[in-house]
Amino acid sequence: MPRPQRFVRLVLAARPLTRLLLALFLSLGAVATVADADEPAPPATSPLTTWDGRHPIDTIRATVVYFVPADRRPLPDWRERVEWLCDRVRRFHHREFAGRSRVVTAIHPEPFRSTASTATLRAGDGDATFFRTLSEVDQAIDVGHDADGAFPVLLVLSDINWRPLDDFSRQSPDGDGWRFDGALADGGLHVPGAASGGSRAVYLPDRGRGWGLVSGDGWRVPCRGSDCVVYHEGIGHAIGLPHPEPADGSVMSEGQYRSALAQSWIEAGQKRKLGFVPAAAGEAPPADPVFDRFTATPEPPVPRPGQPVGLRLSPAEMVRDGLRVEVQTSLRGPWTRIAIDPVAAREGRVALGSFDRPSAVAWRVTSPAPRPAGDDGNEAPQHPGSEPAAGPTAWGYFQIRIDPSLPPPPIDVDPADRVPLTPTVPPGEIGKSVDLLAVVDPVRDGVAGNWRQSDAEGRHELIAPKGFGTRLELPYSPPTAYRLTVIAEPLDEPHGLAIGLRSGESRFLALLGFGDAGGRVSALENVDGRNVADNPTRIGGDLFQKNRPAEIVCTVLADGVTVTVDGKPWIDWKGAPDRLSLSDYWQTPRQEALFLGAYDCRYRFLRATLEPLAGVGRSLIPDADAER
Repeated sequence: MPRPQRFVRLVLAARPLTRLLLALFLSLGAVATVADADEPAPPATSPLTTWDGRHPIDTIRATVVYFVPADRRPLPDWRERVEWLCDRVRRFHHREFAGRSRVVTAIHPEPFRSTASTATLRAGDGDATFFRTLSEVDQAIDVGHDADGAFPVLLVLSDINWRPLDDFSRQSPDGDGWRFDGALADGGLHVPGAASGGSRAVYLPDRGRGWGLVSGDGWRVPCRGSDCVVYHEGIGHAIGLPHPEPADGSVMSEGQYRSALAQSWIEAGQKRKLGFVPAAAGEAPPADPVFDRFTATPEPPVPRPGQPVGLRLSPAEMVRDGLRVEVQTSLRGPWTRIAIDPVAAREGRVALGSFDRPSAVAWRVTSPAPRPAGDDGNEAPQHPGSEPAAGPTAWGYFQIRIDPSLPPPPIDVDPADRVPLTPTVPPGEIGKSVDLLAVVDPVRDGVAGNWRQSDAEGRHELIAPKGFGTRLELPYSPPTAYRLTVIAEPLDEPHGLAIGLRSGESRFLALLGFGDAGGRVSALENVDGRNVADNPTRIGGDLFQKNRPAEIVCTVLADGVTVTVDGKPWIDWKGAPDRLSLSDYWQTPRQEALFLGAYDCRYRFLRATLEPLAGVGRSLIPDADAER
């Protein structure tokens, strides 16, 4: 592994939602990306609003949901972790907006058990996982406006990442072993973020709400900056805040890689865009000593086995008798309480002892709050048997390493994450997807019907005309195995949607929603020469609604084909590719090409992306066109 570096050069989990997801909500309006520096400052007493000025945010009510796939076990201490992060987010927002806007958090009382498995939720790329996860929770939990007019945010803290990742060891399965998949700040300190992560957020102006997803790597392990990720996705992007330009250390930029949330900030221009100006020139945010000042730092930051390690608490005067310090060496393991030397603790030093082998270590510190003064002016004595009130708190993480370049081995890895993956595509292509709509030319690739590209600025969209058997080639020959994700929106009463696929030397079709309402059927065709009328993949049921985007994921492997619609398994066929064929009705000129088609219904295609699973695909665009 390379030596530790600042992580600002890499793409991480806490990135903004891509243009695709914004395209899914075309009717929801656009989000601005920069503030106008010349516009007059709002009065200090004006109401605060979302980035576009459409919704008041005097109160933001975040419904916080711990999301667990059907095949995983909830963390035993999930509630404690979520409560600590919610407290950090509330305090930070109150400080940054001087109490003129407040965040209220409502934690869903139980883990939200998904009906989908980890594998189903991970199908496609990180955007697909976001859409699938948030859609399921949004349909089950109403986070609409209360009578008090609070702006609603649905904040989902997921138990998984977009791809397999043991976030406690911060490694991903790689062939026959594991590889480091995380981020390091100066000095080797771990900060949240991983290529396998997948945190996302979107502001939905016409629905009057925000959606945020923090993947497991962003919150389950208390790396320095995890609280920044939760605010960044769960509040910032959810009310429309973009990334500031140029990049800085603020919470909506690189804050998670530089510090904990208390040491971060919201950039002044962004606050002004929301309607906030200080009540007086030079006014500082209101002080919150418990939140702003208390820190705990591991010493040394990367200890070796057998080396004594401790925490430096600052300021020392905030450390009080009754200090509680605990450590944990696996994500589902117990928290072990550390015996405290009261003299050293009052000097801001806590010894954690030493660890005899390489391991990851999470820690948490709670110092009691001052008790109220008694009649004599001194603190009133604590009632026997009662727990001291919580005061300054800090959570953190470090790793015991034999060598700074050798991560400790994974321990107690969830079954969904521990199966080693054997890459069958070139290393540089793993995880990449091909945007097929970006390379389509309706004039060149159209086969039947007047296909056209929409005029949505900055987005690749395609409109299928209404007709019988309209189709258009996607100028790409797929690899041996692949996952094709299509997002399509019926613009008329739904009828057949056709997705032309290829496996081995065989072309075939996923025909979805063919027929009238109440009598629609779907199937692969042809199977053993039989079409939708009588082949073994035929399934009945309505799939689509007019003017509502649907996500279709087709996974083509050497031994079968699966199709899911909005995360629900729809077709699952096992067999050899030579059993599949394409009827003359749906043929297109190039036998290697994928294609899209429609039957008696206009469709808007918002997305068509291909992720290779084995082998390498190739473009079918003529060289002269590719050079233009």
